[in-house]
Amino acid sequence: MAMQAHEIEDLIRAGFPDAKITITDLAGDGNHYAAEVIDESFRGQNRVQQQRAVYAALKGKMDGSAGELHALALTTKAPD
Repeated sequence: MAMQAHEIEDLIRAGFPDAKITITDLAGDGNHYAAEVIDESFRGQNRVQQQRAVYAALKGKMDGSAGELHALALTTKAPD
C-alpha cells in the first residue's frame, strides 16, 4: 500500500518537530517522493549522518521490498 505525503511528513515531524519539511510526490503515483528537511539538529553533521537520522524517523517504512515507501529523494540541511 502506497504512503500519502502527509504520512511521510508526520513520521519525519515526530523525529524533527521544529523542522521545515517539504514533501513532493514526484510521479503522482504515491510511490516516488522527494523530501526536504531543514533542521537545526543537522548543524555539524555530514550529509550521511543527517539522512540516516531522517531514515530512522521513517521507522522502517522504506525497508526492503515490503516497505510501504518505495522511493524517497532526500535533501537535508541545517537552516541558513
